[in-house]
Amino acid sequence: MGSKNGVVFEDFFPSMVEKLGADGFMKELYNGFQLLMDEEKGVITLESLKRNSALLGMQDMSDQEVASMLKEGDLDGDGALNEMEFCTLMFRLSPGLMKTSRKLLVQAIVNEF
Repeated sequence: MGSKNGVVFEDFFPSMVEKLGADGFMKELYNGFQLLMDEEKGVITLESLKRNSALLGMQDMSDQEVASMLKEGDLDGDGALNEMEFCTLMFRLSPGLMKTSRKLLVQAIVNEF
């Protein structure tokens, strides 16, 4: 999938869940959070995300783009991402996981009634 800024995104999350299982995948998300977080604050801050962005192949992103990404996931408005906000953002950014989640929700609702 292409974008207007030339970045190509390929969603590997569904295949990771398939290979690692739900617990293994959640452990990988936790590891990603640990990699990006500010160790002193225990959350992902704008500074820690900018500092570690090269690890994600995002070294060419502007400060404004990094700030926008952080703001998108900041559900409580504190200017940082805690682990739950990070995981929620990762799920929201994965079209494949969102599609699977919808299927599971529909199945659960149908089975309930």
